Order: sequence, then C-alpha cells, then structure tokens
Amino acid sequence: MLDTSYKKMTLDDYILAHSEPEGEYLHRLWRATNIYTVHGRMASGHLQGRVLKMLVKMLRPKNILEVGTFSGYSAICLAEGLEEGGKLYTFEINDEMEDFTRPWIEGSAVADKIEFIIGNAIELAPKLGVSFDMAFVDGDKRTYIETYNMLLPLMPSGGIILADNTLWDGHVVDHAYDNDKQTHGIEAFNDMVASDDRVEQVMLPLRDGLTIIRKK
Repeated sequence: MLDTSYKKMTLDDYILAHSEPEGEYLHRLWRATNIYTVHGRMASGHLQGRVLKMLVKMLRPKNILEVGTFSGYSAICLAEGLEEGGKLYTFEINDEMEDFTRPWIEGSAVADKIEFIIGNAIELAPKLGVSFDMAFVDGDKRTYIETYNMLLPLMPSGGIILADNTLWDGHVVDHAYDNDKQTHGIEAFNDMVASDDRVEQVMLPLRDGLTIIRKK
C-alpha cells in the first residue's frame, strides 16, 4: 500500500525528515533556548545547523571564527564538522548570555574543539594571531561591514565567510524598514559584498538568508 503519511507534513517538516537528525543534545538546547531566552528564534535550528556541519565537513577548515555565539547552537554544529585538531573560536559580545551558553558548550561532545570568548570579535579576533579558513557571521547586523573588513585580512585565499540573516525577514526589499538601523546594516553589507571584486558570493534563501562568500 502506498505510504501517504508524508502528504500530511508541511514542506518544512518534509525537508527535516529527509535531512540528518539534529540529535538529542541539540534538540534540548533548541528547546531551552526558546524557553529561557527572549529571542529564541535567533538560534540556527535543525536545518541550518545541519547545513553548517555539512559545509565544514566539505571544506575541512582548520580554524573557524564565529561572530555571535548566542546560545551556542550554531557553534556546536560547526564544531561537529571539524576534523581532529580543528578549532572554533566563537565570540559573544553580550556578557549576559554567558551563564546560559557556557554550560551548554562545555557539556557538548565537541567542547574540546570550541573556545568560547565573551567580547567584541572586531577588536579581539585579530589579537588571537590565528588565520581563519572559515567564518560564520551572525552578530550585530549594524556592524556586519566592520566585521567583514576585520575578517578578510585574517583569511587565506579560498577562505569562506558564511553571513547569516542576509534577507532579514524580507525587510531588505520592504520600504517600511528603510529607517531601521539593523535593516540598513544588512542592506549596506549585501551591496558592498556584491560589488567587492576581492570575493565571489552567492546568496541562498535558506532560513533568513545565508550568503556564502569566497575570498579570491
């Protein structure tokens, strides 16, 4: 008999059912993030988390920089893809998140691959003396350009930047948000990257927009 159970799913449910499971630990972190933090939807979640892990597996970076740890969901996903000896340096500027996030990172199976730092990545990351093969940018949208300009000199040719939220709930094409500083930050960043001949880029309509940028 033909299985029609999938016909009762939403398209999002169908996609997740045919992607790698997020795992019990990440599922608990996702639930806790949505229960105990004000902006739980900022966490990457199942699909984007699996995409991040897959990209790390494919590109095999040695060092990754994450700007904007939030609850640690994306950090754990990125670290899951790292090979032995790989390291993720993740920065969270909001020190009020530390008490929530640090136990989740330290309790994960990839804790030894993650260095969680409270502070401003724009100021502190260059002081690490590390060359980053990959970066995931998911911090303050108003400072995406500053973050980008900080990152490029720290990356070799072929280095990959993943910029999150580049569609910003569709606000980038909605004139009602022309005076919103977060939207303006994303728009200015998107325009700059699109015209930057130092890189090549593609914007994907994944979740809230994910732009993949490769340094030439």
